[in-house]
Amino acid sequence: MAEYQVTVRYGNDRQRYHIFTVEAAGTVEALRKAAEELPDEVAVSGNLVELRAAVDPEGRSYLGET
Repeated sequence: MAEYQVTVRYGNDRQRYHIFTVEAAGTVEALRKAAEELPDEVAVSGNLVELRAAVDPEGRSYLGET
């Protein structure tokens, strides 16, 4: 299982973003779970969805680190 971050842009007059994570075995399952968990308010006016592997802050390396 992997964790995915989902970002949905929504809103008609003013663009807003709804960001949440889902845990899934792969991309297709992550998309299905994201659709199931999406609040109605966001689903009605959503116009862009981004799905990416969630970053593990503890495992992330920074410039200058070895």
